[in-house]
Amino acid sequence: MKKIFLTIGLITITMLQTTIAQRIKGSDTVLPLAQKESESYMKARPGTKVTVTGGGSGVGIAALINGTTDIAMASRNMKFDEKAKIQQAGKVQVEKIIAYDALAVVVHPSNKVSQLTRKQLEDIFTGKITNWKQVGGADMSIVVYSRETSSGTYEFFKEHVMLNKNYKNSVLSMPATGAIIQSVSQTKGAIGYVGMAYLNKEVKALKVSYDGKTYIAPSFENAKNKTYPVVR
Repeated sequence: MKKIFLTIGLITITMLQTTIAQRIKGSDTVLPLAQKESESYMKARPGTKVTVTGGGSGVGIAALINGTTDIAMASRNMKFDEKAKIQQAGKVQVEKIIAYDALAVVVHPSNKVSQLTRKQLEDIFTGKITNWKQVGGADMSIVVYSRETSSGTYEFFKEHVMLNKNYKNSVLSMPATGAIIQSVSQTKGAIGYVGMAYLNKEVKALKVSYDGKTYIAPSFENAKNKTYPVVR
């Protein structure tokens, strides 16, 4: 499963030791959870103010290093060079796993394709498969949406679904998960990936198979029992 910083699936958070958090920044995957918890925290403590913003795991960790955030949300582990920079700044980090997550592959609701294998996803995102008719769909070009390289979700999808193959050159990189949802919902040939918390009726989530035989839908229960394969 995948990890986020306060580091979150892993969804985690990374913070500096002894920090009283007023600023939280980073992973869009963690964002809905962090916003909800911050609202509850402020409601229980009148007069307190906690600011929560997204931007991606890398953005959050960079902000933690340069002192512009108190907590960095991340959907990946801190990298060696990031930990080194924290130490060089004379800071002590604390990394906590706060949740686990699953990634859903989404398409336009009108797309008749309902399931794909991991290999088919790899071939779509690397550019080997370019038309939906190649995977049982309509004769329609595939428009690929992804997160930016600073996103932990981008790295997780590349590592665990694409097996570290490179994304196709024409991939459309989105600055936030919400932008992928919006773009896919407005583009009939589109495909993208999002954290399960972002799923809505504007897009269709696909079943995924890693063995080419059993296709599992992304759901809370399937993610929890790990029958759905794209979990972190």
